Amino acid sequence: MIFRAKNGAEILEKIKIDEAEVMKLYPAVNHALVIVKMEGDYLLGWHKWRSDWETFGGLIEDGESLRECIKRECEEELGISGINFEYLGVVHYKMPPGYWVKEWHEEYGGLYGVTLPRKLLAVMEKNRSDVDEIGEIAFYSDLKERGEVIDEINEKLLEFYV
Repeated sequence: MIFRAKNGAEILEKIKIDEAEVMKLYPAVNHALVIVKMEGDYLLGWHKWRSDWETFGGLIEDGESLRECIKRECEEELGISGINFEYLGVVHYKMPPGYWVKEWHEEYGGLYGVTLPRKLLAVMEKNRSDVDEIGEIAFYSDLKERGEVIDEINEKLLEFYV
């Protein structure tokens, strides 16, 4: 186990596996996340349905690869496309009951990182289409300064992309 949050959620392991092999060896992978860095700071989104500051990403749709999923999610949540994501591996979690699954369960998710120029922030605010889910985007340092509560698992994930 790498980390346990106060609510009992755990990051059990980060698995180094070739991106092309993920879905063959880990068919239980159900989502992809991306850690976004801008000039030494991380960007997070306020997930309205879960009332949490989180990394960006979402569930894999039928027939999608991990990379296709993260590209689509970033177009929706961040309003950006044509980005070169760095594949970081697969994260294995033990998660408490929540929005999608109503009981304790294990999950696997692809993890990516991307470093972007700060000037893209205005483009993101203008172009992001999924504002019903991700209501606001903000920098990690600003959130900490404001005393905002950041989802512990997502905060720990930031350490995987330094």
